[in-house]
Amino acid sequence: MAVSTIDVTTVALPGLAWDIAADIYFPADFDASKTYPVIVSAHPTGSCRAQTSGNVYGKALAEAGFVAVAFDASFQGDSGGEPRFTEDPGFRVSDFSYVIDYLVTQPYVDADRIGVLAICGGAGYAVAATMIDRRIKALTTVAGSNVGRLMREGFSNYDPMAMLEAVAAQRTAEARGAAGMVNDLLPPSVEFAKENGLTDIDVLEATEYYKTERGAAQNGRTSFFFTRQAPLALWDAYDRVETFLTQPLLVVIGDKPGAFASNRLGMELYGRAASKDKQLVVVEGASHYDLYDQSEPTAKALEAAVPFFRTHLAA
Repeated sequence: MAVSTIDVTTVALPGLAWDIAADIYFPADFDASKTYPVIVSAHPTGSCRAQTSGNVYGKALAEAGFVAVAFDASFQGDSGGEPRFTEDPGFRVSDFSYVIDYLVTQPYVDADRIGVLAICGGAGYAVAATMIDRRIKALTTVAGSNVGRLMREGFSNYDPMAMLEAVAAQRTAEARGAAGMVNDLLPPSVEFAKENGLTDIDVLEATEYYKTERGAAQNGRTSFFFTRQAPLALWDAYDRVETFLTQPLLVVIGDKPGAFASNRLGMELYGRAASKDKQLVVVEGASHYDLYDQSEPTAKALEAAVPFFRTHLAA
């Protein structure tokens, strides 16, 4: 049966040992008797599908005629997995393949036309997933970051060995009965940040996005369970992209640099990737968080992403 407007269906699809929550955005005039190109949309680090990957990019991609699937990472959002607030690169990367496993069983999905769009830290995981899962035919990163790199840099105060020692001590303490430690990666408010000398554009804008009505969501808490963040210190989203990232690639960044390094890391990814068909789009006047939800920057990102996917996911 055809529909005339965007329709969103929430599903719980099987993951490793728990369900992965996802919203499927269907284009206007969707016809279940036909097959469609599908774009998997992945949210930022410590976030959820209600924050930019679904409500902004998933919706817009459906309006452009694609089926779009925004999912919550394992241990986050409405997806299963314990303990909560776990940001584990192995699980985050494998989630993409479980989502695709579900999609290829759906009669309206063209299994040969699956792409990925991912934002911030989700983009780093998407890079790794695209190298592994060859069912992904095209990749777009928006304000993409590399959480492993950041864990060795600012997230560990540029002392990853000290962080790993602290994780080890905390694991021992928790094994002996101490309460778990959850780190909120952001200040409680913009005012608090400024009062305490935190002036970086990404820190301030992230706080404004996640800690106010602009982007706050019940299950998008930007927090890490401290003892579970150790694997990130040894992980790198861009490991071996010179060999294995061969699919078409679109990198979208803003030209305002900040602590989360999407500008620098996006240029690095573009330069290093083996993709023969790759594009770099720099949105002038845009910061990392402008590309989450601000109308003009996100429109510029989509002006590049939509024709990119139409070209590379064509029948």
